[in-house]
Amino acid sequence: MGIYAVKTTASQEQTVASMIANREEDEIHAVIAPDALTSYVMVEADGTAALNRVMEEIPHARSLVPGESGIAEVEHFLSPKPDVEGIAESDIVELIAGPFKGEKAQVQRIDEGKDQVTVELYEATVPIPVTVRGDQIRVLDSDER
Repeated sequence: MGIYAVKTTASQEQTVASMIANREEDEIHAVIAPDALTSYVMVEADGTAALNRVMEEIPHARSLVPGESGIAEVEHFLSPKPDVEGIAESDIVELIAGPFKGEKAQVQRIDEGKDQVTVELYEATVPIPVTVRGDQIRVLDSDER
């Protein structure tokens, strides 16, 4: 049993993954379409024969990448990364959700455990710290870049 990479049409990874997963093939065990991997779907299967059979019937499944991967090579796709990863204190961010949507702010504190960021709004007359989830902001300018 190994993990195989299936080349797909761009932006069709989720479609291909769900079509492969919905097939009732005993030789195919799991399918993953990580966001970080564009145009590829990873499939855990007993071999390539069943995978090739299934791929013939699925639109947007282009080809099977030669070779087989182990679990160690795809392990990092299996655990979600926190939304606050890549954000640093004093970064300039834009709030993309919530009551302050569209406002610019500066990051004051990051709580990785709770996946939250405390920011200070730029155009506020009085500096007010606002705590938001990491997925509600977008980094505009970072000191680290």
